[in-house]
Amino acid sequence: MVERSDRASVATFFVDRALIAGEVVALSEDAAHHARVRRISPGATIRLTNGAGGRAVAELVQPSGQRDVEARVAETESVARPAPIHLRVPIADRDRMLWLGEKATELGITSWQAVHFRRSASVSPRGEGSAFAQKLRARMIGALEQSGGAWLPEVLPESSLELLALDHSHAGFVLDSHGAPILSALSSAAGAVAIVLGPEGGLEPDELELLGARGWRSVRLAATTLRFETAAIAAVSIARAITLTQEP
Repeated sequence: MVERSDRASVATFFVDRALIAGEVVALSEDAAHHARVRRISPGATIRLTNGAGGRAVAELVQPSGQRDVEARVAETESVARPAPIHLRVPIADRDRMLWLGEKATELGITSWQAVHFRRSASVSPRGEGSAFAQKLRARMIGALEQSGGAWLPEVLPESSLELLALDHSHAGFVLDSHGAPILSALSSAAGAVAIVLGPEGGLEPDELELLGARGWRSVRLAATTLRFETAAIAAVSIARAITLTQEP
C-alpha cells in the first residue's frame, strides 16, 4: 500500500506477536496511550508491524467501558528481510547512541552490538547496561513505527573488543581515516556486511591492528574527522544504497 498525500496519514503500531487476519490483538500500554493522544477513534484504520517481517492493516477497537485498546487484523503481508547490514558501535554518549539507534533502524540494519573500546571508559554518561538496552529497544520500536518498517534490529549483548568476532559469512569493515575508499570496498562485497566504528578520539593503533588481524578491512568515509554517529549513519546509508542497486 502507498499512502496518498491528499489523505490523512495512517498510524503504525508495534505488536510483539504474529499477525493473523481476523484475530484481535492487544496494543501495548505505550501504543494505546499514543492512540488516545492522537485521538484515533475506534473503527479507524491503522497499521501494525511486528518487527519480524509481518505487517498488517487493522481496525482499532476499544472494548466498551475500558481503557485498553485492541486492533482487529484485516489484511496481512510478509516482508522480505533487507540485505543484511550488521552495525558494531562504540559504547559512547548515551543520548547520541539512542539517536543513532533510531536512525539505523530507519535504514534497516539487521543487528546492533555495542563494543567497549579503550576510550569508551572516559565517556559519561555511557550508553550501557540493561536499563539502557531497554531504552534503546523502545527507541528502535518508535523508529520502526514512524518509518513503517517490518524488521526490528536484533540487539546483541555488549562485547569487549577482545571478544568481538567477525562471522565468516560477513564482509567486515572498520572505519579508519587511512583505509580504502568505502564506496569501492562495499561495492565489491558480496552478501552480508558488518561495519564497526570506534569511539570519540578514534581507535588505538593496537585496537585497529587487532581488528585487521581478525579480517576487518579498513575503509574511509571522508577527509575530515566525523562524530561516531555521523560516521555510522553515513556508512550504513552507503551500504544500504549499494544493496538496493544489487537487488534483482
